[in-house]
Amino acid sequence: MRNKKHIPFEVIEKAVAGEPKAIDAVLRHYTGYIKYLSTYQGHINDDIQDRLKAQLIKAILQFRFDR
Repeated sequence: MRNKKHIPFEVIEKAVAGEPKAIDAVLRHYTGYIKYLSTYQGHINDDIQDRLKAQLIKAILQFRFDR
């Protein structure tokens, strides 16, 4: 049985390689946390949410396994 709290390594490898479906899977995994971080006074700030998603995508694409 797989642990639902972790993203499978294969998905991470594909996301780092730039595969759109894998990047989307990572974004979906962190959707709840991104919404939590972008909430202010009970309302979700869409600009902050979009910025956090963009930063996550940038970090995924810049990640290197060889370090």
